[in-house]
Amino acid sequence: MDTWDLKPGHANGGPFQEIATSVPGMKISEHLPELSKLGEHFSIVRSMHTKEGDHSRGTFFVRTGQRPGQPFRYPALPAAIAKELADDASSIPGYVSILPNSFINPPAFSSGFLGASREPLTVAGTADYSPEDLAPKEDAPSDDQPVKLRVDNLLPPEDLDMNRIQRRKQFWNLLQESYGARRRGGAASTHDTVYRRAMQLAESDLVEAFDLTQESDKTRRKYGVDGFGQGCLMARRLLERGVPVVEVSLSDGLAGLSWDTHIDNFTGVKSLSERLDRSWSQLMLDLKSSGLLDETTIFWMGEFGRTPVINNNGGRDHFPNAWSCVLGGAGIQGGAVIGKTTEDGMEVADRPVDAPDLLATICSAVGVDPETENTSEDLRPIKISEGSPIKEMLA
Repeated sequence: MDTWDLKPGHANGGPFQEIATSVPGMKISEHLPELSKLGEHFSIVRSMHTKEGDHSRGTFFVRTGQRPGQPFRYPALPAAIAKELADDASSIPGYVSILPNSFINPPAFSSGFLGASREPLTVAGTADYSPEDLAPKEDAPSDDQPVKLRVDNLLPPEDLDMNRIQRRKQFWNLLQESYGARRRGGAASTHDTVYRRAMQLAESDLVEAFDLTQESDKTRRKYGVDGFGQGCLMARRLLERGVPVVEVSLSDGLAGLSWDTHIDNFTGVKSLSERLDRSWSQLMLDLKSSGLLDETTIFWMGEFGRTPVINNNGGRDHFPNAWSCVLGGAGIQGGAVIGKTTEDGMEVADRPVDAPDLLATICSAVGVDPETENTSEDLRPIKISEGSPIKEMLA
């Protein structure tokens, strides 16, 4: 209600106002002015309706399409899509996750029964910036540096020359061939997969994509110096090099739950929206200018919405009954608004959409059949999504 489905004039609406977008009739928050200029490239679902209002359970449900607590280790959608889109013969990872909130529910961010080879490559970072750093600056002082993002152990130790590294690799291969050949399953197989994948990546050209110092200072600041801004810049560099699936989290606030605005909601959401607007719009503009937007589907979502009724602390609490998300780019009918909520925002009034339907829509947009089956540990066939795509959203 403070981003994509405002209720100006209603007691539940709060102080934020709507602004027009580049698409007639589509209006969004006044704190998303740059995205409003790109309305023809995205569509809004205003009728999300789920039943999990707990962070952990909600995260698992929207990322897997499955209810938490079941006996199977279901894969997160990014891992399942990466399995279909990635080239297994390539050194490029299928799935990179930048600053993920995986502590909320680790299985919700895993590859589940797809195995260790489908686990995301995780990019960590620091969040040592002050609020004044978040404003874009053309001539910022040298000590005002962007957040640093890193992939742990991507580069070899500085005290080892290449000859020693190659000898160690040969020795490791010798041990794996003797020990691993007799123990192909379980922990030994996982260990072997992870190590080979790491060595393959460290020796590839993709290493440069993680080095944001190769970008100009002006470009880095256009994206924003916070973790989300630098993450969007890194995502662009990864997409340019062919990484199939990249996700970036805007969640580097208190306990990693920036959008959990139980207190002083409107101050928090204004700041978050401004950060989202700057970084996401810049990513979309860069993808558009390079032609990659025609090949890249963009998806924005949380694990649930926020209560229409403002609490006694000026905040909004957890609310899965009626909320919004956004899809854009390749495979998406830009400028569409799917569903609507009641005037008070308490209920979905038209075209309810559940998490499995949304995940099926994403699959269809990127060219993956949502009914594609993978085999669980007990040899049971499991579809990527059991929902139905939102046909009116697909291009």
